[in-house]
Amino acid sequence: MWDNNTPKNSLTFRARMHQIIFEADTIAGKIFDIILLIVILLSVIVVMLESVASVEWKYGNFLRTAEWVFTIIFTIEYILRLWCVRKSLKYAFSFYGIVDFFGFIPTYISIFVPGTHFLIVIRIIRLVRIFRIFKLTRYLREGQIMLKAIRASKPKIIVFLVSVLTAVITIGSMMYLIEGAEHGFSNIPKSIYWAVVTMTTVGYGDISPQTPLGQFLSMIVMILGYAIIAVPTGIISFDIMKTIQDKVSTQVCPECSREGHDSDAKYCKFCGSKL
Repeated sequence: MWDNNTPKNSLTFRARMHQIIFEADTIAGKIFDIILLIVILLSVIVVMLESVASVEWKYGNFLRTAEWVFTIIFTIEYILRLWCVRKSLKYAFSFYGIVDFFGFIPTYISIFVPGTHFLIVIRIIRLVRIFRIFKLTRYLREGQIMLKAIRASKPKIIVFLVSVLTAVITIGSMMYLIEGAEHGFSNIPKSIYWAVVTMTTVGYGDISPQTPLGQFLSMIVMILGYAIIAVPTGIISFDIMKTIQDKVSTQVCPECSREGHDSDAKYCKFCGSKL
């Protein structure tokens, strides 16, 4: 459809709008997204202030007016995003598309369902765009490395979780037999709850063993908990070292609306369309 090497004066208006709205590689695109982030922050602040009774009583009309202004801005922005991409429906059901949609729809719902307008505070999620907007490719790259490492570690993590689940069920059952209902371990599920809380080193203290044998078992569980915490860290750290990749561009594919391409990429690595 278009690429970064295409002269600006030869781009269609739709293509220019796509660059401004979806990408941060241009000055206009960066300015647009910075302004958008500021508007998002202001709108969230308005919602939070509106939940304070004293502030709402004094500035309620102003805050509600401001919220409708923000909602109209986000509505127009959402429509422009759908218009700029080739496959509007696909973008609408993408992660960013859904987040953008919920950035303004709660205000309209509140007309028919009172009280739901406070859900618009979820538009703070849209600040995830900051990783693309400010060209923080280092953090974006590290995030993708982490995601790839987790995917690569999936089989090992599943085995680890199954092992932990087996351990807590076994330990919980043993503690139920050792302590019994008279010491608070009234059933096996509650005993398993104690095992999970103890193994994760949370230690709420709402239930604790009273017998010497139960206390000895709890000591083993505590020590085991520290060892268990280190296992997934080691697994993921190992896979991170194997998934180092090249720099990532902020360019968004006009076909599938996905980003995360290499800085010198000419075609989308997800759908094959020209960038």
